Amino acid sequence: MLRAFPALCFIVTFAASLLAGCAKEAPQKTETGQVAVAVPVATKSSDMLRSGEALFKQYCSSCHPDGGNVSDPRRPLYGSALKRNHITKPEDIVKIMRNPLSRMIRFDVSTLSDKDARIIAEYILATFK
Repeated sequence: MLRAFPALCFIVTFAASLLAGCAKEAPQKTETGQVAVAVPVATKSSDMLRSGEALFKQYCSSCHPDGGNVSDPRRPLYGSALKRNHITKPEDIVKIMRNPLSRMIRFDVSTLSDKDARIIAEYILATFK
């Protein structure tokens, strides 16, 4: 039994070093010197969708209930209608928010930040397919 002890220690140490080599990658420093923390994509997108939903309810849902369009029924927010009107990217939606077509009210930067406008646009594209 005592002869097997050094061999057992070697095997355990070797296995531990192999497992340690499989550890997650070390955090990378950003240009500012701060450590970047990786956030799972699912968390980012689900948080963004929750924010987008809240912003959509606050700014858009009164005229666009369930993705429809109260003031211009020919322009709902559903994917097929958006594509038909050449609206395929978040930037396209933000552009319309800033310079609306038909009877839509204008959302300038003082009313709705670029960041929030983009979050709403991404929510629309992800939700009303």
